[in-house]
Amino acid sequence: MKVPAPGLPARVRIHEVGPRDGLQNEKTVVPTAVKAEFIRRLADAGLSTVEATSFVHPRWVPQLADAEELLPLVNGLPVRLPVLVPNERGLDRALALGAREIAVFASATESFAKANLNRTVDEALAMFEPVVTRAIEQGLTIRGYLSMCFGDPWEGAVPIEQVVRVTKALAEMGCDELSLGDTIGVATPGHVQALLSALNEAGVPTSRLAVHFHDTYGQALSNTLAALRHGVTTVDASAGGLGGCPYAKSATGNLATEDLVWMLDGLGIETGVDLAALTATSGWMAGQLGRPSPSRTVRALSHKE
Repeated sequence: MKVPAPGLPARVRIHEVGPRDGLQNEKTVVPTAVKAEFIRRLADAGLSTVEATSFVHPRWVPQLADAEELLPLVNGLPVRLPVLVPNERGLDRALALGAREIAVFASATESFAKANLNRTVDEALAMFEPVVTRAIEQGLTIRGYLSMCFGDPWEGAVPIEQVVRVTKALAEMGCDELSLGDTIGVATPGHVQALLSALNEAGVPTSRLAVHFHDTYGQALSNTLAALRHGVTTVDASAGGLGGCPYAKSATGNLATEDLVWMLDGLGIETGVDLAALTATSGWMAGQLGRPSPSRTVRALSHKE
């Protein structure tokens, strides 16, 4: 039953991260053909943006070492297929395969920047600057991920002004969209509202912001609703709740796309996603991985069948 609530957007774009952020944390490598089929099924379910892979060095993320083999298998799909690039070498590889959208991955904290990029926060930003400049010259769409926006496993609570500083740096660098990551899932709705308001006050408009919540403490949907009430219209999610973070062991699964779609459908918010087809896709992927999906909606709808 659809029961709209006041003050929410009419439509939300879901930025599906399952094939990249979801699968990168798997202990066993998923075959390239299975990844390609996963992306095709997600596109068929109505997802308009599916983050395909990462051009990180295979030594760091071996699960995504097949980026060169995978991208040509899905490039013809009628969806946006952004890819993560860590540096200029990664950009070169992505451009050679015709990528039109890229993402860079920064950190709001020094500890995670060191663990993930082996650099300070400012050194990482300096590394991304020529990547973003070249991407702009090539006419690419650029997303800036910012991890540890709400808490860090080494540093604890992250000051809002610290997050604002790095977000502004990515915005001024030329990133079209900025995804605020709750990497270890510690955010709560008031914190989300406070950060979004602080970013607006610092000159970063809500229209350039996306949110990326992990469900470690069961807060991902409530945090998403807080962001929607603030005017955010792009939400990251992972089919079947896949994913974590290989550099932050306390980071459990992403917000499940099915759980997000169930809530948005109930609120009368358009997504273009066929929930039954998406649920079937996540069930199929869970079978490929040899374990049940952590998504509550996948489990509920699969049980009904």
